[in-house]
Amino acid sequence: MSAIPQQVLNSQKAAIDAFVAVQGSVFSGFEKLVDLNLKALKATIDEVSATSQQVVGVKDAQEALSLSSGLVQPSAEKAMAYSKHVYDIVSTVQADLAKLSESQIAEGQKHVQDAIEQFTKSAPAGSEGAVAMLKNSMAQASSAYDSMTKAAKQAAEVAEKNLAAAANATFKAAGQAAEAAKSATRGRRSA
Repeated sequence: MSAIPQQVLNSQKAAIDAFVAVQGSVFSGFEKLVDLNLKALKATIDEVSATSQQVVGVKDAQEALSLSSGLVQPSAEKAMAYSKHVYDIVSTVQADLAKLSESQIAEGQKHVQDAIEQFTKSAPAGSEGAVAMLKNSMAQASSAYDSMTKAAKQAAEVAEKNLAAAANATFKAAGQAAEAAKSATRGRRSA
């Protein structure tokens, strides 16, 4: 078997392997999201049941106010925890896909470099300038890709830090709101 058909077969096999890897990563992330949502749904049903039992036992307005203010903090914490789990799952899938993409691009660059080397070996005399220009273009393209990849990674890191800061600020604000509601309830009880 000649080298070119074997290269084509190897390239097709690598593409199929990459497709299967991408599919596996996406399916794994989907499976984790479904599991998380099922757990969240079960916990919500259990909480609604418990809260309904508490509501049935409420005897006056102060108890109702106390019960409602006591629900704010745990709800905010649970929403933040759920959001963090979803973010972690999506980030993991995104990182897996980025790694797969980087390996595919590296493999593609290797194939192009191999093709340039093959071309160089069989190039007619006097075409050294064209070959040098082709190699230089490939080196510049690789350098540009590396620069873009670094910039994208830095942007992703900044976005992740900003998201974490926003989540912490939201959690802190929810905690302060719950504490203010508790303080208001205590103030009404003592009055």
